[in-house]
Amino acid sequence: MATPTRIPRLTAGELDELGRELDALRRELAEDLGERDAAYIRRVVRSQQRFEVVGRALLWAGWFPPAWLAGTAALSVSKILDNMEIGHNVMHGQYDWMGDPALNSKMFEWDTVCPSEQWRHTHNYVHHTFTNILGKDRDIGYGLLRMIDAQRWRPYYLGNPVYAFGLMLAFEWGVMLHDFEFDRILSGRRSWAETRGLRRRMWEKGVKQALKDYVLFPLLSGPGAVATLTGNATANLVRNLWAFSIIFCGHFPDGVADFTEEECENETRGQWYYRQMLGSANIEGGKLFHLLTGNLSFQIEHHLFPDIPARRYQEIAPRIREICTRYGLAYNTGPLGRQVGKVWKKIFRLALPPSRSASPRARALPRPVPEPVEAAAG
Repeated sequence: MATPTRIPRLTAGELDELGRELDALRRELAEDLGERDAAYIRRVVRSQQRFEVVGRALLWAGWFPPAWLAGTAALSVSKILDNMEIGHNVMHGQYDWMGDPALNSKMFEWDTVCPSEQWRHTHNYVHHTFTNILGKDRDIGYGLLRMIDAQRWRPYYLGNPVYAFGLMLAFEWGVMLHDFEFDRILSGRRSWAETRGLRRRMWEKGVKQALKDYVLFPLLSGPGAVATLTGNATANLVRNLWAFSIIFCGHFPDGVADFTEEECENETRGQWYYRQMLGSANIEGGKLFHLLTGNLSFQIEHHLFPDIPARRYQEIAPRIREICTRYGLAYNTGPLGRQVGKVWKKIFRLALPPSRSASPRARALPRPVPEPVEAAAG
């Protein structure tokens, strides 16, 4: 493995058994989906809509400071729910089985500048298919940051913390520009002309969102236009800070594994599950916290079953942890403060050249050598 973390090796037989066990768990969950799951997501959508109405109504009187604070807080919660528990999970196809057009992954559009069609490609397909494979998963650094030791260091990465801070502040715009692949354009591996359709979709969605938040709703507020404008901008900022923190904690705390393309050739179902488990990390917290993360605090469970409703992750987490223990695999989890601290420590450490950025643990351990797989099973 490319990571300096020591990773337990499983035999081909153990990997096959792991695949069968997790496939069986997935079938169990899929067969149990029903009214409880439908009622849950509809309840979350109603709550999100109420938070938005209350937030915008309070911001109309935003010249009164308590109203501005309460309105901005309510609008921030609305945007976080729309982005995390509703948008992210609906577009994974978690509720397609309901047959409700409003909750269909192909038809849903969310309250953020990244077009949903584009996100389904960069996230649903690229990231979830090639999770933590260097050179394939573009979520490793977003083409901007050095987030794993295996990325070749260049003087450019001395600015790693500055780039990460900028990305955090404007995260929704970073997600939108993710599919541009600026690094490939600059290196000549992608032409500007190839991005024509992409640029058109980004322009249409970005302008629409900017007009809504920074022109239409402020104008509708009349004398409270400035208060509404600043309230909308603050709510977007709060959502950006929250989403960046939760998402970066999902794959970049110390102890999360990364992989090379060669290691993942002819990957079996069991090997795919193995990579998802070792390439993800969870965050501990209460029910409200998990709701506001879109249940991405159960990133390990999400990566195993991305199209199963996220409310189920909490109930299966003990079973996944038991499976990890039985196979000798790490179950990377911790409270939010610790996981965020690990991410930022890594961002600063990897800004430095390898001789200085390698952790004491990395310097002490030899690079793990993959064991040969005895046989491949479908």
